[in-house]
Amino acid sequence: MRQRSRRLLVGAVTSLAALASGIAAVSLAGSASAAVTLNSSDVTANLWSWNWNSVSAACTNHLGPAGYGAVQVAPPAESVSLATSDSGVHPWWEIYQPVSYNLTSRFGTRAQFSSMVTACHNAGVRVYVDAVVNHMAGANNTLTTTYGGSTFSPSGYTYPAVPYGYSDFHHANDGYCSDDDAVIDDWNNVSEVQNCMLLSLSDLKTQDSGVQTKIATYLNDLVGLGVDGFRVDAAKHVAKADFAAIIAKLNNTTAEGVKPYIAQEIFTGASNSELLPSAFTSNGDVLGFSYAMGLKTQFNNGTLGNLSTIPSWSLDATSAQTAAMVTNHDLERDGTTLRYQDGTKYTLANYFLLAYPYGQPFVYDGFTFSTSSTGQSPPADSSGFVTDTNCSNSAWQCLTQSTGVKGMVGWRNATQSVTTASNWTTTSGNVIGFSRGSLGWFGLNNSSSASTATYTTGLADGTYCDRITGGASSTGCNGTAITVSGGTASVTIPAGSAVALDVNARSGGGTSPTASPSASSTSSSPSPSASASSSPTPSPSVTTSAGTVQATFNVYATTSTGTDVYVVGSNSGLGSWNTANAIKLSAAGYPIWSSTITVPGNSSFEYKYIKKDASGNVTWESNANRAVSTGSAAITYTNSWNVANASATAVTFNETATTTTGTNVYVVGSIDALGAWNTTNAIPLSSANYPTWSKPVVVPQSTTFSYKYIKKDASGNVTWESGSNRSYTTGTAATYTVSDTWK
Repeated sequence: MRQRSRRLLVGAVTSLAALASGIAAVSLAGSASAAVTLNSSDVTANLWSWNWNSVSAACTNHLGPAGYGAVQVAPPAESVSLATSDSGVHPWWEIYQPVSYNLTSRFGTRAQFSSMVTACHNAGVRVYVDAVVNHMAGANNTLTTTYGGSTFSPSGYTYPAVPYGYSDFHHANDGYCSDDDAVIDDWNNVSEVQNCMLLSLSDLKTQDSGVQTKIATYLNDLVGLGVDGFRVDAAKHVAKADFAAIIAKLNNTTAEGVKPYIAQEIFTGASNSELLPSAFTSNGDVLGFSYAMGLKTQFNNGTLGNLSTIPSWSLDATSAQTAAMVTNHDLERDGTTLRYQDGTKYTLANYFLLAYPYGQPFVYDGFTFSTSSTGQSPPADSSGFVTDTNCSNSAWQCLTQSTGVKGMVGWRNATQSVTTASNWTTTSGNVIGFSRGSLGWFGLNNSSSASTATYTTGLADGTYCDRITGGASSTGCNGTAITVSGGTASVTIPAGSAVALDVNARSGGGTSPTASPSASSTSSSPSPSASASSSPTPSPSVTTSAGTVQATFNVYATTSTGTDVYVVGSNSGLGSWNTANAIKLSAAGYPIWSSTITVPGNSSFEYKYIKKDASGNVTWESNANRAVSTGSAAITYTNSWNVANASATAVTFNETATTTTGTNVYVVGSIDALGAWNTTNAIPLSSANYPTWSKPVVVPQSTTFSYKYIKKDASGNVTWESGSNRSYTTGTAATYTVSDTWK
């Protein structure tokens, strides 16, 4: 919601106590989320106004396999339902007029919302909710129909389903709002902005501890269902201290055990420093309005070369505290930013958003609309309930599912450990190129003619596959192949397009991520006992019969307690894609899981790894099916979870380091197999040969990566070794060993 664009709107009753008692139950149900493995990506798909079934499908079929880290969804609370209004039938903005904190909305039921969160988590995707906490419905409403049947009185300021009463809201000249009509008139007056009504929306008295508790109870209900974070609507209109008190009451997330992520809507433009976005960062990240507007200026003026000066721009907050975007539902409607109607420029700006190291990128997809009727409803039935998203229908925006954007998500994930742009080249005012260290190179052409130039890429020599046009395949490139020699490459960037090369998309390095096998092969959910006992692992000493060979499967995969790793594939020896018959691997060498299995000789087959928790819930790895062939001799497959290529190698890290009791040594690095620089996912080394700490780790072949060693004490405090990052490059051998000393 924004102060300049919010329109005014011309719900079974649940008490707060009943809602609170429900939180305990859903927290237990949601605890299964703790077993999932979430993508280590900072990219969020903002699927605004998509219903819960459609978000579930997007997570499973596109966002998870492509490597998105999160999905942002529309407000799930029950709202007013307007069959008529000044903007037509069921305008989009009715969802920002809550009447209760029940989860029955125009996007689906509570059960559908919960299923959506589970589906997204199983696909590796976090869920962020658009939370409306500043206000309830408009005090001047004349219609009181709602999506869940709850009742409310606009003029009486009563919402019995929460419950809220008259004293829970700000009113004219009540000692907080010093304004005769109780509506904000002075947008630079802090007291008025935060204590009076935003366009007649009933403003909650967030100074009140009871109101804070009710808001926190709502948010904790969502956290208990597995929600990982919140985009906080109209956060400028809640005093910082009030919102800090609400945040302090929030529970840790069920999937990762951390405080929910917070991104605050603080629209830029105020002259009062207390109302600027940077003033609110103590409570969380802020939306990058200035960045989005700056992108529009450069893309429209044909001055992409000016993007090299972004570090000197006057932006809303630091990179680390910005939810960056090209547009959102408010901005696209008033045209202050690029929007889907801008065609190629809009697409290119989203590529740049994902390529440039500023902020945490939110890629937006809503629904199409007429610029002359910006309040219109998303596609819905006659009662206002939003219908399923159909990306073959022009009524929906589906940029997040395009080959180019999904390719750029993979590119960003491969390069995210490098936080600066280097080797910047401005070929012309509208053609640029830059690298992210030695991990990736990106070129952009916002002109009407193809551009060919030689660029310093920062990449090691080799053949790379353009992510925009399809990335790598197991035998070559699905996308355009580009050769780097001596660190440079001659690149032709098509008119109105881009080229993206990175270390994880080399020729022959694997296909673009796909969904798991068909639903028919993934639908079985074995009981916990079946999961643990019905898939025996043959002994390596089993005699090989005619026509079969022994295949050893090694995979690097981290899991939570009670979760095991299995292999399943297209032949009967690997369960014929039936997860109930998948082969359980041994964790004796954890985090490397391994077993030897009898498979057909002289044949071709496909396989993937899955994880099963104690309840039999199955999580598929998100990369493409692994396609291999056997001969007449025993064979070994060495892989890493979610790494697409079938060719991997084991690197044994030996680190000499002395420690105190309770402190252990870990290795962490720039690739997923080494935790992608996330110390939580660092690889623990064994102290069996102290003071040498050692562990084999499965990493991709023919890959250059950076790494360092860290120490963690019993309290989880991390100490990094000093000096620059270490670097290593694998080839095609089966094993490698590195020996280092703590520095």
